[in-house]
Amino acid sequence: MNSIYEKEKKLDDALEKLNLIKPQTLNLKETISNLDQQKNQLEIEKKEIERRYSVLQQNYENLKSKIDKLNSQKEIETKKESEFSDKIDELNQETDSLLEELDKWQM
Repeated sequence: MNSIYEKEKKLDDALEKLNLIKPQTLNLKETISNLDQQKNQLEIEKKEIERRYSVLQQNYENLKSKIDKLNSQKEIETKKESEFSDKIDELNQETDSLLEELDKWQM
């Protein structure tokens, strides 16, 4: 008889423990479900951020290319201006020289 009561008590204890675990399990399932939803949302946000980053990176590369092209054009124009200025100086020197020669001939 004593063993039946002991078995019944053990069974009641086990049932009590299961009842305690069951609400925790439901709460755990909700927590897991919430975490899964958050994970999915974060993955969606990550993909969107990666897409935006890719667009920004392309824009950066395009702008960098345009700036490089403009800098190259500026260098070319600066060289041309310098060459033009040198030519003008040469012409001024030649003109001065010719004027001196003319003055010599006139005397």
